[in-house]
This record gives sequence, C-alpha cells and structure tokens, in this order.
Amino acid sequence: MTTALAWAAGGTGFTFLMTTLGAASVFLFRKRDGKLFQQVFLGFAAGVMIAASVWSLLIPAIDQAEEAGQIGWIPAAGGFVLGVVFLMVLHQLLPHLHPGEDKPEGLPSTWDRPTLLFTAVTLHNIPEGMSVGLLFAMAAQNGGDPVMFGMAVALALGIGIQNVPEGAAVALPLLQEGMSAPHAFALGALSGLAEPVFGILVVLFAGFISPYMPWMLAFSAGAMMYVVVEELIPEAHLGEHSNAGTVGVMAGFLVMMVLDVALG
Repeated sequence: MTTALAWAAGGTGFTFLMTTLGAASVFLFRKRDGKLFQQVFLGFAAGVMIAASVWSLLIPAIDQAEEAGQIGWIPAAGGFVLGVVFLMVLHQLLPHLHPGEDKPEGLPSTWDRPTLLFTAVTLHNIPEGMSVGLLFAMAAQNGGDPVMFGMAVALALGIGIQNVPEGAAVALPLLQEGMSAPHAFALGALSGLAEPVFGILVVLFAGFISPYMPWMLAFSAGAMMYVVVEELIPEAHLGEHSNAGTVGVMAGFLVMMVLDVALG
C-alpha cells in the first residue's frame, strides 16, 4: 500500500505540475490571441486520451479479466458504459460552462462565469487521476511487475504531456474573459488538483476494488472517452482553423501510442 501510494502520488504529482506549466501560457498571450493554440491544445489532449483509453486501460482490462478466467469483453464493455454514465450524470448535476458558450450546463447556480469555466475543465481531470492511480495500484498488487509499472509510467507521462495543453485550455479562456493573467494562471493550475486527489483515493481503496480492477480500468476509459467526444473534439474544431485541432488530435494519439508501446 505504501509503495502504491508513493508511486501514485509521484505520478499524479507530475501530471499536476504539468497542468501548472500549461496554465503559465497565459503570460505569453497577454493580448488574448491564443485561440488557435487552444484548438491545437484541446486536440492534442483528445488524442492522448483516446490512445490512453485503448492501450493503457481497455486492453489491460480485457487481459486481466481473461487471466482471471472471465470473458474479457464483458467487464471491458460494462465498465466502459458505467464510466460514460458516471460522467453524463456529473455533467447534468455540476454547474459548468464550456469556453465559447453563453449558457451554463448542469443544475442552476449563482456561480460566476470564471468559476463555471473552471469547473468544466476540472471535470476532465477526475478520470485522468483515477486512471493513473489504478495502474500504479495494479503494478503494486502484482509485486511491482515491471511491465505494469512501465504502463503506469507511460500513462502518467502521456497524461502529463497532455496536461500542458489542458492547463492552457483552462487558463486561456479565463484570460479571454477579462481575468488577470496571475488569477487565470492560479485557477488553471488548481484545476489539476483533482488528479492527485482521485489518484490517491483510488489507491487507498485498491484493496476493496481489486476483484473489480478490469471494471475500474474500463470505467476510467469510458469516462475519458466521454470527455473527448462530448467536449474536447468539438471545442478543438470551433472556428475557422479546424485543421489545427485535427492535427493536434493525431499528434496526441501518436505520442501516447508510442509511449505506451515503448514503456509498456
């Protein structure tokens, strides 16, 4: 447990720091001219999450289920659906606002526009933190299996890399809303705290969820894919420069695939 907690804290701490690095982009765009970069950033994050969902989560879920004598696709498909439903319910309940939109989603609230923008992207970090924590917990449960540990490191690296553009995708819209650069940076960085929180929580409960690990891996994949399809790809293709978002998706997918195959 101690080893798994240390690994998960290190992995999700790294992803949080990368979010902070991305949020610092507001100091480069004081004239609020970063919309094209936002499209590339969002597309890249989407590509990483798609590849991570397949290579880091769904395939290991199927493999683990089959090793336990189960039908591999059942926990993979069931967990995936549950992850999608979980994010759908969160989106229906939690007040939030997507960049470029005027009408908030979720339950009615009196929150101001910057807070609603902040909560929208913070939602993305919940499944990401869970995914990193799950893989490190799985590696620890298997006696520090180097293959599983490599997969966990690859996922943490991939999520960390895409958190640079994701941190920018939180902070830049806040800057465009008229918020000061330091304030936008602080909120952008704070949006990444959900990852270490949920990553460590998953490890703490790993002993209870161990028999359902394939379901949990697929659950994280479904939650991440919901974010990709519902938010990241549509937002990456808003405006005139849709090719920039497309290239970002392809680049993110390629980077995550190479990381997972090389380190896994």
